[in-house]
Amino acid sequence: MSYFINIFSPETYQAFSRSGRDTAGFRLRHKKTAADRIKRGDLLVCYLTGLSRWCGLLEITEGPFIDHKPIFVSEYDPFVVRFRVRPLTWLDIEKAIPIHSEHVWTNLSFTCGLDRGSSAWTGKVRGSLVRLEDADGDFLFKALTAQSANGRMFPLDDDDAKKFASRPAANAWNMRWRPGD
Repeated sequence: MSYFINIFSPETYQAFSRSGRDTAGFRLRHKKTAADRIKRGDLLVCYLTGLSRWCGLLEITEGPFIDHKPIFVSEYDPFVVRFRVRPLTWLDIEKAIPIHSEHVWTNLSFTCGLDRGSSAWTGKVRGSLVRLEDADGDFLFKALTAQSANGRMFPLDDDDAKKFASRPAANAWNMRWRPGD
């Protein structure tokens, strides 16, 4: 079993939360660069950009396959490289674990030892399907599983709430992609 990062924006987090949570989707460029490396039983560790929080664990059950049916945006869904998944953990936004929390920050190989104001770690969470070191994946698996069972709340501050607020259906993802991308 291997661990891979699955990046969510506030919009795609909300769309996935409203969906059956049985399908993960990625851009077509991921098919050639990473999707074919992923196999049944691998885990997607879900990271929410903008809020910098870990929000879920999804187990791969099938895929990859191409499907153009809109799931994550209402029209011209760019996330057509898909996997069937089984959610092991999916956290409400206020239970999602901030990467800057002491326990997480000091235990991930790409953040420990860095000043919390540093941006040196952000390259690791810029794109989906980046493979995590086994130790990082194991740590996040345990942290997210424990958080799901009896975790603490991490309330959104005003800035976070604005970032997370619903946006119109024609969102930024939709605007940057057209069929053939």
